[in-house]
Amino acid sequence: MHLTIVPDVVRNQSIVDLPASATALQAAQFMVDRDTAAVVILDSSRRLIGIVTERDLTRRVLAQGRDPATTPLEAIMTRNPDTLSPQDSALDALELMNVRRYRHLPVVDDGKVVGMVSIRDLYATVKAKLEEDIREAEAFAFGDR
Repeated sequence: MHLTIVPDVVRNQSIVDLPASATALQAAQFMVDRDTAAVVILDSSRRLIGIVTERDLTRRVLAQGRDPATTPLEAIMTRNPDTLSPQDSALDALELMNVRRYRHLPVVDDGKVVGMVSIRDLYATVKAKLEEDIREAEAFAFGDR
């Protein structure tokens, strides 16, 4: 099984990003409005400089008693996050996310963010491929009935 991040997991995604100067409250509202659990932080050249997730908002803002309305993302973002390339395999990405306990990773191609992969995206893609492989193996072994 060789599934790649693009196009097998990520297809035609719009990038959900904010500037580092945005607040934690703005990020939370932005995530709710776009039904996403993570945003990438881009500089003025649209280069990735960080990521903020729901977990970051909980642990680095709420749990520490910071004011979400005044806490800038640059204070809580994970700087220079690990990334995936479009050609990376889905299984390698799944392993990296499992080992490092990530739930989201940006996909970067030639320095530009082209997507975001979640652990759920990877699980669904790999599961579907495994089920397809099992069906094909059964058809081969037992013949079409």
